[in-house]
Amino acid sequence: MLIAKNLHKIYNNGAKKLHVLKGIDLEIEKGEILSIFGPSGAGKSTLLNLLAGLDIPSKGEVYINGKDIYKLPEDNRAFLRNKTIGFIFQFYHLFSEFSALENIMLPGLVNGWKHRGDIRDRATNLLRELGLEERLNHKPSELSGGEQQRVAIARALMNEPEIVFCDEPTGNLDSKTSEEIVNLIIRLNKMKSQTFVIVTHEEFIAKMAHKILHIRDGKIV
Repeated sequence: MLIAKNLHKIYNNGAKKLHVLKGIDLEIEKGEILSIFGPSGAGKSTLLNLLAGLDIPSKGEVYINGKDIYKLPEDNRAFLRNKTIGFIFQFYHLFSEFSALENIMLPGLVNGWKHRGDIRDRATNLLRELGLEERLNHKPSELSGGEQQRVAIARALMNEPEIVFCDEPTGNLDSKTSEEIVNLIIRLNKMKSQTFVIVTHEEFIAKMAHKILHIRDGKIV
């Protein structure tokens, strides 16, 4: 469902050029868990952002379901991201003034769901599936790190995306909670056949994937 061809990313830093990605080719099948594994500074997060349509490559192509996403107008690419893609961040990026339920509802509101009640029901069901039904009215500051990440996962799943990108999803969690989050991703993959692409530098997370992509110095090794 996703193909990347000859991806390059170059940042201009004054007179210097930083060549972060140096010709990445990959294919991701529907229902697959792919881990992008490597040390800090290898280009993992940059690659993830390009695959998810969050940044623009200096060179190369990304196809999702046969569409070259970087040939789409920005509005169309934003619509595709909202409809087809979910994104889970290391630092959760929850809105502090909103409850867990309201944070999860946001993608549905942006997506233009007609009935607010349907959005609320969908968000409530996701909280129930992730074991957070009793926390739906809690603000992020009232939740543990693991609970905040579960809310972030539920938000990423709100619009039933075909592919979910995870950028170091356990980077801020202790080992026990990290294992719970990994098991949750595996369960969601099996239940819903959703595709997951996970950036990590932790070996135990990489090994739970169907396929591991080792990246170092901007290249697949």
